[in-house]
Amino acid sequence: MSGMTGRTGLPARASQPRALASLRERLRDTFWFAPTVGLACAFALWWVLAEVDTKIVAHLQEEQAYEELGDLLAFAEDTKLIVTTISAAMMTFIGVVFSISLVAVQMASGQLTPRVVRIFVRSRISKLTLTVFLATFAFSLLVLTSYEGGSAADPRRITSVPLLQSTLTLGMVGLSLLLFVAFVSSTLRLMRVGPVVDHIARESFRALERQPGGEPGEALLGPETARVVHRERAGVVRDVHVGRLVRAARRRGVVLRLIPRIGDFMVPGMPVLAVHGGAAPAPAALRYAVSVGVERTVHQDPAFGLRQLSDIALRALSSSVNDPTTAVQCLDRIVQFLAVAVRLPLGPLHHRDRRGAVRLVQEVPGWPDLVDLAFEEIRGHAAGSPQVTRRMLAGLDDLLVLAAEERRKPLLRHRALLVGAVERTVPEAAGRAFALDPDRQGIG
Repeated sequence: MSGMTGRTGLPARASQPRALASLRERLRDTFWFAPTVGLACAFALWWVLAEVDTKIVAHLQEEQAYEELGDLLAFAEDTKLIVTTISAAMMTFIGVVFSISLVAVQMASGQLTPRVVRIFVRSRISKLTLTVFLATFAFSLLVLTSYEGGSAADPRRITSVPLLQSTLTLGMVGLSLLLFVAFVSSTLRLMRVGPVVDHIARESFRALERQPGGEPGEALLGPETARVVHRERAGVVRDVHVGRLVRAARRRGVVLRLIPRIGDFMVPGMPVLAVHGGAAPAPAALRYAVSVGVERTVHQDPAFGLRQLSDIALRALSSSVNDPTTAVQCLDRIVQFLAVAVRLPLGPLHHRDRRGAVRLVQEVPGWPDLVDLAFEEIRGHAAGSPQVTRRMLAGLDDLLVLAAEERRKPLLRHRALLVGAVERTVPEAAGRAFALDPDRQGIG
């Protein structure tokens, strides 16, 4: 139902086939698809408008409205200079804009994390801007081929006046200018820490929203009877086509268990699926069921958001950068993420068929794994920064209030380790007391 709210506090989205979702994610990780579609649409639109302009001229000639046709020729001649200027300048404009943008992205990746480039590649405004720019350039070139004879042309013999084509070209230039402003604003946001960590957090929450609830305890799988070996290229497990695996297991009457977790690196020859209760499904039934790529994605991997936030915090705490305020901003989002995850069932995912029988078991990071990912590395570099230790202690105390009894142990362990690290690092009692005073702003 569209009015329902998801368990993360975000509005629940309607479910969609996993195959389409996986394809959409792959296309979002490319920078060629949208511009290619835009160029194809520009050509199709030009062809349609050229036909309409031809029919308009033919209709005016049939009505012997030569005076009106002469006015159209004068308008077309006035716009020809504008269209010519657009076609000559647009490609240069595209090169300058995106060269500056790539420099900005390089600076952001050096200051924050190389993973920030992925945000630029997946940005809708970046792709829309490039698409409209290229479509405007290609469309203006096509419009130039529709001009015939200029103002000296005979209205009785002219076959086409690019009236609608020229008008649309001017409209596309206006749209390009608006998108240029939006694109520059989006690129500048990419260079700021706050918007970047907010974007990562929102992506992680959407991934949590899509992930089904886990089930505590071990599944009754029965004895392992076969294994399926990974035979594709080496790479990181990006996503799993759950529906395909469930259907393949149902037809064989078996239960499949995914051996690697999302985000694990696989090489050919490694086992990818364990089969329980019978023979392995045919290779054709498992084709494209497990997708690998060159890097992780948040699509089915909410923990990748924590990984990115931790990377940014670690770089900020390095001696070459020494920016504890950025680490505090990352800890804000890390605590926010864990405050949502602390209430979720995080056991293994048991995917069932239509009859309710378990057909696929998938391991996901548990609560201790998420807490370790969030705090372990940052804690190791934070002992000498009171701003960070105070924020981390405040975050751990907040999570201890939200956590159920069975989930408090990892939090208490990290709190004790952080206190011990500060006591070993800071020799003065007053300094230790200050560094161990919880503060949600670090040092406000």
